[in-house]
Amino acid sequence: MSDRRRRITRAEESHSALVKLTQGRGVFPVLVSTSLKQSHTRTALMCSSCPPCVFGVCSQSSGSVPPFCSALICPAASFSSVQFFLVFFVCCNFSLQRIGQRSVMVRRAAVVGAGSSGLACIKICVDEGLEPVCFESSDDIGGMWRFKESPVPEQSSIYRSLVVNTSKEMMCFSDFPMPAEYPNYMHHSQLLKYFRLYAEHFQLLRYINFQTTVRSVTQRPDFSLSGQWDIVTINRDGEEERHVFDAVLVCKGPNTHPVLPLSDFPGHETFSGRCLHSWEYKDADACRGKRVVVVGIGNSGGDIAVEISRSADKTFLSTRQGAWVMSRASTSGLPVDMTHITRLNNMLTLLLPKTLVNWTTERALNHKYDHGLYGLKPRHRFLDQSPLINDDLPGRILQGAVVMRPNLKGFVESGVVFEDGTVEGNIDAVLFCTGYIGKFPFLPPALSEGIHEELILYKRLFPPSLQHPTLAIVGHFRTKGPVMPIVEMQARWAVKVFSGLKHLPSKEKMLEVIETERQRMMKSYPCPRQAAFQVDYIPYLDFMAKEVGVLPNLLTLLLRDPQLWVKVFFGPCTPYQYRLTGPGQWAGARHAILSQWKRVAQPFKTRAVPELKTKQSVLTLPWLLTFGGSVIMAVLCLKLSFQCFRVRDIRLTG
Repeated sequence: MSDRRRRITRAEESHSALVKLTQGRGVFPVLVSTSLKQSHTRTALMCSSCPPCVFGVCSQSSGSVPPFCSALICPAASFSSVQFFLVFFVCCNFSLQRIGQRSVMVRRAAVVGAGSSGLACIKICVDEGLEPVCFESSDDIGGMWRFKESPVPEQSSIYRSLVVNTSKEMMCFSDFPMPAEYPNYMHHSQLLKYFRLYAEHFQLLRYINFQTTVRSVTQRPDFSLSGQWDIVTINRDGEEERHVFDAVLVCKGPNTHPVLPLSDFPGHETFSGRCLHSWEYKDADACRGKRVVVVGIGNSGGDIAVEISRSADKTFLSTRQGAWVMSRASTSGLPVDMTHITRLNNMLTLLLPKTLVNWTTERALNHKYDHGLYGLKPRHRFLDQSPLINDDLPGRILQGAVVMRPNLKGFVESGVVFEDGTVEGNIDAVLFCTGYIGKFPFLPPALSEGIHEELILYKRLFPPSLQHPTLAIVGHFRTKGPVMPIVEMQARWAVKVFSGLKHLPSKEKMLEVIETERQRMMKSYPCPRQAAFQVDYIPYLDFMAKEVGVLPNLLTLLLRDPQLWVKVFFGPCTPYQYRLTGPGQWAGARHAILSQWKRVAQPFKTRAVPELKTKQSVLTLPWLLTFGGSVIMAVLCLKLSFQCFRVRDIRLTG
């Protein structure tokens, strides 16, 4: 064998070894064939850890020579200058198509927060071969679902009686169904138990650093090359620690900084009662025998108004624009989200006129209780904004325990004034359920590019301004559906992007998409900040699932497994659908879908229900039905014959 042939063979062997070495590591070896005059194969490697170039990989390449230079002197490649620069141009052109998003070597990923989003991110990082390190400021998992007797600054807070408003089958993690005996709508303490089961099953606790607060997340000086981040934390002993990470997943929920708009209401300075935000509310004990005004008719406002009304002397619920109210129980008492959030309904909503869908839904809701009569009727149509999920509010209004009022206008010394001029005196407390503002003080200020210094995010996940997409904000959105399946899918997509297996569009394209979606949402949500937060449940999930490669193919499913197709298309869009195929496929997904209604029924089976033995009605006897049908058909035939004869007689006499 000639020396030249031997060198080419060694280069080919090096390429094969390189392919094995770099699989799944975000580095992409590419064979470049150059046979303009010489017929041989040369190995090129595109890697974003250094400027776009062609790497020489052969036994003669010197490790001390820069990759660009080693490509020039590689003895295995007898390139002419024209051939070399042609290959170089092709590689650079490919890199420019991914400008700002060249794949970087991602191994260690920081996860900020150990709530439901943080746990999902840890698990998915492990699944994808990354090394997650989670920083949790409290001493336990659960995030906002972990009840605390007193609210902690810059942490989420919930009230003692909180019950989830999405059912267990719809909100569970996609590869870990909730226990069958769990109630369909559970108390927050039981949801926390589910998180503990999830963390224990997948051994996630070992990746979490508790009582560790993230102080800052900043780009490293060589970020343009490495895509890495410097993170400063404060541990439980108050000591500052510095870390370097290849990627960051921010899982700190948006409900940490309450909005208390007292400055919008004149007279609050002299008001003798107490003003507080729902973030501070724990239970109704302090409201016993008092007159209380609740401002805001979101899910928290509805829950708190109902609870306070059971112990207060009088409760007033002030709303700016009203709400469409839905119960957790739908037809036959089944979970409302399981009957409404289906692929069939999603398709009908897209195909049918919006006016028709609104009219049909509003008619059904008003049939249960007239929203206009109850003072609940909103200014918007049903599809325009999220409904209020509450089982008891209409009943409390019916009993007079809750009195509906228009928007709050201002305060007087011992009372409040509403926009219609009504004055309610002797008010002891005004409780504002006016939402939160998403703040991330530890992130670089440059990422908050919005008018109100809010984060601008592509698909509510990626800041478009970063040269390397190695940071994702998980859970920073609002939707008409459960949150947990979306944050899990966000994590799956983000990790694929971190690893270089998926790429984002250019910055200009991302900004264009952001503005288009914001304008579309502003037709329903006039406030730009609210509009930017909203995502459509099934379309958003399907978009990310397609990016990850786990979107179920309905046509293939229909041909191969018709039974499963019926459940997927006509049944509830449960998270298990996104584990049927593709990366992260779960062998139990099919069974989980086919058995989901059994788990819905399981918690009801607490008492043996007698089956009434009813005698078959005479009217339903088969012989009677057959005889009756024959008689009806005979009468119709005789009537038709009589009409034919009559027509003939008329013609003859005419």
